[in-house]
Amino acid sequence: MMAAMSFDRPFVIQARITIQDIAPPIWRRFILPLDLNLAQLHEVIQAAFDWTDSHLHQFIIGGLVYGAPEFDEDYPDERKTFKATEVRLGDFEFVHISNPVFLYEYDFGDSWCHLIEVEDLVRRGDSLKVPLCIGGERHRPPEDVGGTHGYAEFLEAWSDESHEDHRRYRVWAGRSFHPEKFDIDATNKRIRSALRKAKGGYRFRLES
Repeated sequence: MMAAMSFDRPFVIQARITIQDIAPPIWRRFILPLDLNLAQLHEVIQAAFDWTDSHLHQFIIGGLVYGAPEFDEDYPDERKTFKATEVRLGDFEFVHISNPVFLYEYDFGDSWCHLIEVEDLVRRGDSLKVPLCIGGERHRPPEDVGGTHGYAEFLEAWSDESHEDHRRYRVWAGRSFHPEKFDIDATNKRIRSALRKAKGGYRFRLES
């Protein structure tokens, strides 16, 4: 449980983000500023896992959905999406709730659910540049592989030279793919680039 803290000094969040229902786990650990809005957090997650941001996404926090409301018209159930650009991490209660968690879902077809676990609030050092990825393991699944079940089938064929689909999956995934690959320096470089291009919001709105 996180110790209660007053906010008379600047703090940052330490959080672990893990793609659900995959073993061994694919995860990243971050130091995140409290003034980061959810659209910016989306950009951080996309860059950290090296997703292509080519599908829809949503944050689910306390039963409410946050994201890009312009895509709500694609849903017949008249759901409401709150604007991710207007909600910061510092707007949520992280002191009195023990180890809070929430969800980020990317690609509603493959449904990659990322569990975001707030591990701690820590004092921010004067020289610490955030957001910052401080750890992680393994490469994310290929886009459009078919969700967790499709990824399991893909890995089986990708790893077994005698499998009838081995060569096809190797070519499809590309030479750069390896399920154990993780480069923290390259990850942080992508995060910095994505946030710079997003200019405080969603990058796709500026590039469309």
